Amino acid sequence: MPPAPAELLERFLDHQRGVRAASPHTLDAYRRDVSSWLGFVAARRGGALRAADLGRVALADLRAWMAAERAAGLGARSLRRRLSAVRSFHRWLAEAEGIEATAPLAMRGPRAPRRLPRPVSAEAAAALIDHAAEADAPDWIAARDAAALTLLYGCGLRISEALALRCADAPGGVAGDWLRIRGKGGRERMVPVLPAAREAVRAYMALRPGPARPEDPLFIGARGGALGPRALQRRMAQARQALGLPPSATPHALRHAFATHLLAAGGDLRAIQELLGHASLSTTQIYAAVDEAHLMAVYDAAHPRARATGADAPDAGDGTGDGTGDGTSPSADRPAPRRRRRP
Repeated sequence: MPPAPAELLERFLDHQRGVRAASPHTLDAYRRDVSSWLGFVAARRGGALRAADLGRVALADLRAWMAAERAAGLGARSLRRRLSAVRSFHRWLAEAEGIEATAPLAMRGPRAPRRLPRPVSAEAAAALIDHAAEADAPDWIAARDAAALTLLYGCGLRISEALALRCADAPGGVAGDWLRIRGKGGRERMVPVLPAAREAVRAYMALRPGPARPEDPLFIGARGGALGPRALQRRMAQARQALGLPPSATPHALRHAFATHLLAAGGDLRAIQELLGHASLSTTQIYAAVDEAHLMAVYDAAHPRARATGADAPDAGDGTGDGTGDGTSPSADRPAPRRRRRP
């Protein structure tokens, strides 16, 4: 008897977990996205969905599903992610189960507007970390939060990567001034630790309560278990409100700041890719666009011709321009073009 689609989904998730080393967060997203697709196809077929039906889905089915998801309020980026999950599922179906459907692989997702990362400035990053260190909390908790945020900014870690560290990973220990990070897709990378980050972790470890065995979580919560991301997110929210920073000043904005500030200081894009753990250089290249956008903002604010407006520059048609080429108008110092005479 052929397996039911629900069983196929579980096999697919097992494959992603075991072979692709997908994170729990990624597996949850796959389950949610593919279940949405399977449920829609079953409703569209008007009955129980069989495995063979998955090999007969057409572009019309996918377009109808995406239209329904759009009507439910999903944006272009979420739709692209859902379609990517469905493609991965059908690609696995073809390879592992011999159920081939070309429509999901041929379907193009909606265009999503390109969103640039929104890093905090170097001054804001330092202020956020200082605010966490001086928080109205027990000394060890304030030191813990400051150390974790310093690793995000000083080493470019994701919040999940920082909270996955063990006591054996603490800088200055067995690994010296390097961190061995296991990132997305199980990819490992070595990240150097700045002296400020090393000192922040050392100060926290000096106050950390309870045992600190090599296998224990480096960052612990008030009850002694592994620290969850929500605690750091709350600390950042408190700090940005106190400092008057925008809602985009999140823990992940510190990772964005790490990459952007390195690039602005002349860092090599390929080296930054390795430090961040990106699988593709194209993912890292978006920080070059952030740096370019910053340069253009500085240009618009500082350059005299960028600041000039129609009210500031002489009107070319009212006869008030003196034609002396004083730089008040982009065309003031140019001679009028000569007309070519017809033969």
